[in-house]
Amino acid sequence: MRQILKFNDNWEFLKGVSEINAAEVGESITIPHTWNATDGQDGGNDYFRGTCLYRKVFRSDLLPKAKKYYLEINGANSSADVYMNGKRLAHHDGGYSTWRVNITGYLRTENTLCILVDNAPNEEVYPQVADFTFYGGIYRDVNIVCVEETHFDLEYFGGKGLVITPEIAETAANVKIDTYVNDMEKGDEISFCIFDADGNAVAQCQSATTSAVLTIEDVHLWNGRIDPYLYTAEVAIIRGGEKIDQISSRFGCRTFRIDAETGFILNGKEYPLHGVSRHQDRWQIGNALLPEHHLEDMDLICEVGANTIRLAHYQHDQYFYDLCDERGMVIWAEIPYISRHMSGGNDNTMSQMRELIVQNYNHPSICVWGLSNEITMDGAKDPDLIANHHKLNDLVHEMDKTRPTTVACISMCDIDEKYVHISDVVSYNHYFGWYGGSLDEYGTWYDKFHEKYPNKPIGCSEYGCEALNWHNSNPESGDYTEEYQAIYHESLIRQLFTRKYIWSTHGWNMFDFGADARAEGGENGQNHKGLITIDRKYKKDAFYAYKAWLVSPDVDPFVHICGKRYVDRVEEVTKVTVYSNLPEVELFVNGESIGKKSAEDHFFYFEVQNIGETELVAVAGECRDESRICKVDKMNPDYILREQGAVLNWFDITEVEGRFSLNDKIGDITKTLRGKLWMMGLFLTMAKKMSGGKSKSADKDKKKKKKKSKNPEMGSGVMNMIGNFTVLRFTGMLGMRNVYFTKEELLKINAKLNRMKKPKEKK
Repeated sequence: MRQILKFNDNWEFLKGVSEINAAEVGESITIPHTWNATDGQDGGNDYFRGTCLYRKVFRSDLLPKAKKYYLEINGANSSADVYMNGKRLAHHDGGYSTWRVNITGYLRTENTLCILVDNAPNEEVYPQVADFTFYGGIYRDVNIVCVEETHFDLEYFGGKGLVITPEIAETAANVKIDTYVNDMEKGDEISFCIFDADGNAVAQCQSATTSAVLTIEDVHLWNGRIDPYLYTAEVAIIRGGEKIDQISSRFGCRTFRIDAETGFILNGKEYPLHGVSRHQDRWQIGNALLPEHHLEDMDLICEVGANTIRLAHYQHDQYFYDLCDERGMVIWAEIPYISRHMSGGNDNTMSQMRELIVQNYNHPSICVWGLSNEITMDGAKDPDLIANHHKLNDLVHEMDKTRPTTVACISMCDIDEKYVHISDVVSYNHYFGWYGGSLDEYGTWYDKFHEKYPNKPIGCSEYGCEALNWHNSNPESGDYTEEYQAIYHESLIRQLFTRKYIWSTHGWNMFDFGADARAEGGENGQNHKGLITIDRKYKKDAFYAYKAWLVSPDVDPFVHICGKRYVDRVEEVTKVTVYSNLPEVELFVNGESIGKKSAEDHFFYFEVQNIGETELVAVAGECRDESRICKVDKMNPDYILREQGAVLNWFDITEVEGRFSLNDKIGDITKTLRGKLWMMGLFLTMAKKMSGGKSKSADKDKKKKKKKSKNPEMGSGVMNMIGNFTVLRFTGMLGMRNVYFTKEELLKINAKLNRMKKPKEKK
């Protein structure tokens, strides 16, 4: 019978070593492990990207007795080579999936297992350009799978060798079970059995064939978060009346479809999808997560009230997909085909998609397969990009006839582009009100898309803005305050959640995450659009805005006063915002009620006299929350954005009255003719740096192809997207594309801007 042995302990790690026979002694580590847990989150885009050696010595006579042994690697980013006793056995490209290596014929009594893992830049393996850290390492479990000569397949794209396809027929479910067996002998049979959630067998048979259809009468449907009911299919190879291999998989029985007018339909009923996207990494841990980390993430996502998760931008841990099944989440699963199309990476998109589908087909939570994300960042006209998406789309439909495909389009991608209409459904990543544009554009944009393409289901796959521990009573886009993030999400909830034709919304992001190239917001190396901080310790106010809309008061009634970190305030009368999923909130100021308010949108606003020290208590039903404010004469400097380790800070910039500077927004500058010409020059400078500038990463493998960069397009979409950035903020963000400006270069740009007059304001 099959046995699975954890193989995580007693590894030796050698950083920057690409020779398996290296004589030096390495660091003793336990898997899961990443070498970028610290430098991948501290900013500078200088985290180590290269080859590292994992080495383990073990005795084969201590392994369970079996005929065949497979090394199972559940995640090694991003490419890896396996050597057993000096013999190279396998190579794998793709850092987020499970893969296995047959090591049977290469075992000795004492063995040296070496795995070279490489996350260096190249032109063949995705991802290479994206707004997140590509943590290197063996960051998920390593196992030894011990089986008999005849066993369920272990080598086909990391799958189980078990495929389950339920089909609902009125009150029953016909469940097709396909198994894939290696070295099956004459006389062998397969037993098939389905168990309900209580462990009772509800359907079973035994057959000489590897497939069967079993019927579940009075089927209990998997019904999202309402009732995520799961069955278990168990199959075994029977020889002479005995089991020689056995595997199982949970599954759910449900129907769903995506309607261009009414959105997501689950089991014949409208089921609006509102949720979040998730990156997996954590502070000082990177992507080397333990089960308790995944469980905490799921608990927090459930607490906010989400019923859908976009698992960005890669395959996540199998344990997390299991949790999604158990909690009733509707999942968007995707491959890391992101940001920049590489013609040399087309085969890799196919192999990563095959692995994603084969390994995750049985999960009832997964309802759409994502082909790509923001892949048209350098333009949507590339014929090779279009052709590759058609091939990917066809591949998915060939492998899985039960689920539709989708893409996440970057905001600047025109809705008429061919790319937009390849997949079955589509979503857009929009950041109006943060990366250009205004907050009120979302609703009108979606209405226009829906009017022009009424038969194409449209969703919102990303939206959000950054928030750190900065504060202001008059927040605005680009200030990184918690208050602006709260206002932003209030507006988005009102606009997106009230349009039922939008098939799904996925806020970006549930958690702050590592993005080592980022240098903005005062804490470099992270994207801070999360509703919760990267360490999972602080829920920002926007978290509670969603909880107020999405969580029933019958399940978890609550009231929350916003701005708890914003104590010192200068104004005589200050606005206090309260969120609650209850219909009425009463606010007490120093023990006295200033009134009750009702709000259908769950957002309650109070005007409070700001005198001395003020204690605030909000009461809704049986729930209460407390906070405090304090009157001060001057704005607390701890609340004002300060960049850490910046090449240049906003307060070091020379400003001339009536003239532009680095502190002005690009959208304002380009309203003038001189400003447009200046911006064209800046884009040319960027293009020159992108084509000739050197990355700050570690030395790369000389055998890898040199990275190619396309010139950025200066179309209206780009300009709208960056219009809300100050020039200083925009140049600081370009590190994500390996473009860097020195202090001297920035001061020269500022001097040019100081010579340009601002247009006179119209009275």
